[in-house]
Amino acid sequence: MAGFTIDDKEFQAWAKRVNEKIATESVKHGLEVTMQRVKAQSMKAVKSRTPVDTGHLRQTWHVDGPFITGTVIALKLYNNTEYAPFVENGHRTRGGGGWVEGRFMLKNTVTEIDGEMSQLIAPSFEQAIRGLLD
Repeated sequence: MAGFTIDDKEFQAWAKRVNEKIATESVKHGLEVTMQRVKAQSMKAVKSRTPVDTGHLRQTWHVDGPFITGTVIALKLYNNTEYAPFVENGHRTRGGGGWVEGRFMLKNTVTEIDGEMSQLIAPSFEQAIRGLLD
């Protein structure tokens, strides 16, 4: 076998620059900013789907996050009002005589946002990648 060496100084220097940029958490910050927009859009969408009687159910939506761990970016969208699950999923009427269909406020919002997620976060990822390559 013939021996040979590869000069990878330039690659090592580039890898070090990329690692330093990642360590400054600029990528994470960019994702957090993007997720704040997703958070606001989620709240707007779920509230607009929530039926209004007294307004209490609409006012008690909450969103926590973003939570960024490893490869997972998550938000927690919830309503802890006692009757929220019944409005969401449907329920029997008092006396058991009929059925009220669910409004699926949360389910439809999550489906909508999930479908738009790649479009929502792509600009932030592209900017982060460009920043890493500069």
